[in-house]
Amino acid sequence: MNTEIDSKITDSEWEVMRVVWAQDKVTSKEVIEVLQQKKDWKPATTKTFMGRLAKKGMLHTEKVGKKYLYSSGLSESEFIKSTLEVTFDNICDRDVGNTIVELISKATLSHDDIEIMEKALEMKKKEAVEEVPCSCVPGQCKCNDHCCSSGC
Repeated sequence: MNTEIDSKITDSEWEVMRVVWAQDKVTSKEVIEVLQQKKDWKPATTKTFMGRLAKKGMLHTEKVGKKYLYSSGLSESEFIKSTLEVTFDNICDRDVGNTIVELISKATLSHDDIEIMEKALEMKKKEAVEEVPCSCVPGQCKCNDHCCSSGC
């Protein structure tokens, strides 16, 4: 079994993982039933995606009698956090704030969600800097295009 997880998954693989995360341990039949309702996939299609996810280390298989149970060693929230960290590691540090604002503006949020974010922002204010430095090498972003006016 692959012990390293390949966190690059397709939209279709996300669909499978969401079923697994919702059920904790699930049979292929249960995944197939859920995704037939949502995606109208044939059983072989779902099994193909499950096989790919197992090869990537995202799905663990356990034989119980004649059935296989599938689970993930990584929770949905851990996976999302990891995916976001990779995304933020690959963009200019100066773009992180605007990217977060864009995500927030597109999200449907509850009053509780907003209250939690406001508290997090209050905490972040304590360590905020006047200007976020660019983390890119020249030619990787547009920060250096304005070098003369921003004084870098």
